[in-house]
Amino acid sequence: MSASYRFSHALVRIPGESIAGGLRAEDSGNPDPERFRLQHKAYIRALEKAGVNVEVLPALENFPDSVFVEDSALCLPKGAVLMRPGAPSRTGEATLMQEHLEKYFDDVRTIGEAGFVDGGDILVSDSEIIIGLSERTGQPGAERLQACVADWGLSVRILETPPDVLHFKTACGLLDEETILATARMAASGFFDGYRTLVVPEGEEAAANVIRVNDRVFVSAGFPATAEMVASAGYCVVTLETGEAAKVDGGLSCMSLRFSLAS
Repeated sequence: MSASYRFSHALVRIPGESIAGGLRAEDSGNPDPERFRLQHKAYIRALEKAGVNVEVLPALENFPDSVFVEDSALCLPKGAVLMRPGAPSRTGEATLMQEHLEKYFDDVRTIGEAGFVDGGDILVSDSEIIIGLSERTGQPGAERLQACVADWGLSVRILETPPDVLHFKTACGLLDEETILATARMAASGFFDGYRTLVVPEGEEAAANVIRVNDRVFVSAGFPATAEMVASAGYCVVTLETGEAAKVDGGLSCMSLRFSLAS
C-alpha cells in the first residue's frame, strides 16, 4: 500500500466541554459535548478496526478546537513538523502537541513564527505535498513548511484555495496514490492534473473530506450518493457520523494525526 495512506499510528484528542466555543463560519447550533464524544469514540474504533494503534489524548478545555489535532502538525515517515494554526484562539495548541510527537519521531521540526499553517490545508500524496493558501494558511507559513521538509524527499506545491473554502481538504481527499475525491469546483481547478479525479455528487460537497486509512475509506454519514460512488469505484467504505464536528467546521481528516514510522 501507498505511504500516503498506510498508517500504523494515530493521535486523537477527546472533545472537551468547551467545544461550544469552537470556531465556525456559519452558526448551525452548538455541538453537544456528550454526543460529540460518542461520535468521536466511534471514529477511534474505526481507526482501530482499520489496523491503527490510537493514542487518545485528554481534552484541552482552554482550546475549544483542540479536538481537531490535524491542524497542529504534519506527520511524515521521516519526521513531524509542528504547525502554527492561523486562528488566534488556537495559538499554543501545536506546542502542546510537541511532547506527544517526540515519543514517536526523532526529528520534530517547527514552523516557528515564520507564518501560519493549518494542517487542514495540506494534502499529502506519494509524490508531493500540496499546501492550499487560505484564511488560516499564508504564503510565509507555506514557504517555511516547504523549507522544513526540503530534505525529506517530497516536492511541495503551493496553491490558492478557492474563495469560501475554509481549508483545502474541506473540498478534497486522497483515495489512493493516484486518485483524489474532490468537489466539482476543485476538480475543475486544474490542481489535480495528473491524478484520477472522482467528483462528489451535486449537493454532497461536504462529503469531499474523506480519509483513506489502510484498506478503508472513511466517508461522513448522510451522503449516500458519495458513499455509493466511492464503493462502486472499488473502495471499502466506512461511514461515520460527524454531525457534531461539522457544527464547528470539523470533519474526518482533522480529528486525527495519522502516520507510520520510518523503518
